Amino acid sequence: MVNIRNAVSTDLPEMAKIYNQAIRETAATFDLREQTLEERQQWFDKYGENHPLIVAEINGEVAGYSSLSPFRDKEAYSRTTELSIYISPSFQGKGVGKSLMKEILSRAESLGHHVVIGGITGGNAVSVRLHEQFGFTFVGCFKEVGYKFDQWQDVHFYQLVLTNG
Repeated sequence: MVNIRNAVSTDLPEMAKIYNQAIRETAATFDLREQTLEERQQWFDKYGENHPLIVAEINGEVAGYSSLSPFRDKEAYSRTTELSIYISPSFQGKGVGKSLMKEILSRAESLGHHVVIGGITGGNAVSVRLHEQFGFTFVGCFKEVGYKFDQWQDVHFYQLVLTNG
């Protein structure tokens, strides 16, 4: 069973392991070098009341995590947020992404966010399906904005307008 809870600092080593695997093996993030625990601590410290960071736990192990981040710095964007989800390879295909998505969207709505944005690197059909299952719609593509694995990467943007926001 998947247990979703707020992330705590003791989760950082497992979260860093998941993220560093994504850096090494996927284009899901445009970071090019693995992150240290100190760098991940700085990242972790940015989350809080209006921008939650949650983990999915299975049998006491962090299986994945999700966050809501500010979309842009300007005040008028304060009710728009950007979603991220990362799943450990050993837990992919086990419903972890759906569990995280359901909870993070529930939190976004209860926090009064109006729009949730998902940026998905081209070719990530699994992430596209997950977002579409939760009502996200495709709103545009930034062509060749990242260079990773010796090729230009596109980012496809998906948007969900929340009913309470």
